[in-house]
Amino acid sequence: MQSKCWISVLVLILLIQTPMAHAAETPLTYDRVNLSASAQGKAANDILVAVLFNRSEGPSAEPLAAEVNKAISAAIELARKVPEITAQTLDYQTFPTYQNQKVTGWSVQQSIRLESKNTQKLSHLIGELQKTLKVESINYQVSPEILRITEDRLMREALKAFQQRAELVTRELGRKRYRVVALEVNTGGATPPPFRPGARAMAMDVMAAPPAIEAGEQSVTVTVQGTVELQND
Repeated sequence: MQSKCWISVLVLILLIQTPMAHAAETPLTYDRVNLSASAQGKAANDILVAVLFNRSEGPSAEPLAAEVNKAISAAIELARKVPEITAQTLDYQTFPTYQNQKVTGWSVQQSIRLESKNTQKLSHLIGELQKTLKVESINYQVSPEILRITEDRLMREALKAFQQRAELVTRELGRKRYRVVALEVNTGGATPPPFRPGARAMAMDVMAAPPAIEAGEQSVTVTVQGTVELQND
């Protein structure tokens, strides 16, 4: 009977100690505040990208393919003569054309992508290629180098703004100092301006000479989110 009593006391002690040990392992947290800050800026577009295509339609697919291949190959060779321009072939498509739910012919199309930091030379090449190709799109991009430099600058601004907010909260709530317990920095990349369909349609239908284009800028935003713990000691 006595041994059973000791066993019951031992089990009770273990049950009491287990939650206490768990509580000791889990640090108590007080006065934690979630904050966020952001910085916005502009990154200069420095890469011009153009996509052009050749399409032929007719009753037989084989001669159409030869015609498209010839035009695209000539365009690639012309682009290779300019070292500052990078050329890449894109989609090659062959599909039937219908009339009254019957196949009446074929359409063959292929595109090329041209990229360069030399706007003047690529613009001139686009004008030359429009003798045999059509323009699908022309747009600017931000190079990784420029984007990284811009993001680093905005990151410093966002972190400084986060620190200022943390100091403000600490001071207004009557605490002596704070410590950062979690921090996340988000760089969303460059945001291109809204696409205007009218500009693209004009580029396809009217451009017989080298296009007049302006590089412009893109918006870049860096956001800092984190948690600070206010302390009195």
